[in-house]
Amino acid sequence: MIWKPHVTVATIIERDNQYLMVEEFSSGQRVINQPAGHLEEGESLAEAAIRETLEETAWHVELEYISGIYRWQNPEKNNTYLRVCFVAHALSHDEQRELDDGILAALWLDRDSLITQADRLRSPMVMLGIDDYLAGHQYPLSLFTDVS
Repeated sequence: MIWKPHVTVATIIERDNQYLMVEEFSSGQRVINQPAGHLEEGESLAEAAIRETLEETAWHVELEYISGIYRWQNPEKNNTYLRVCFVAHALSHDEQRELDDGILAALWLDRDSLITQADRLRSPMVMLGIDDYLAGHQYPLSLFTDVS
């Protein structure tokens, strides 16, 4: 058996010092996460981030840059995740769009609210992504190239 990490994307969208987050079920618990999900076959990392954000929040976004790439081993499931965290700005909200199964709500939360709910964050990558964004970490979208 060949070991493979789960390749995921996440998107940080900040507006008025608040971040677009999702409340979702994971392992039977209500958790908070950035709009995030797995890379699907045939799509680029950027396409995955845009798709996941729309599916989970009903927000159309435009990606600006990458703020970090993280590897995390979930000690509870013994899974390894490779997460590319994008920064985007919100373009428009589709109020008629239904959110993905398992997504309870899309929320705008400030950093302090996230800190006070640290035990509800889906993984340590949630705050790390926001803190790297606030620290000004910026890598161009051209960091990744799709080769055909």
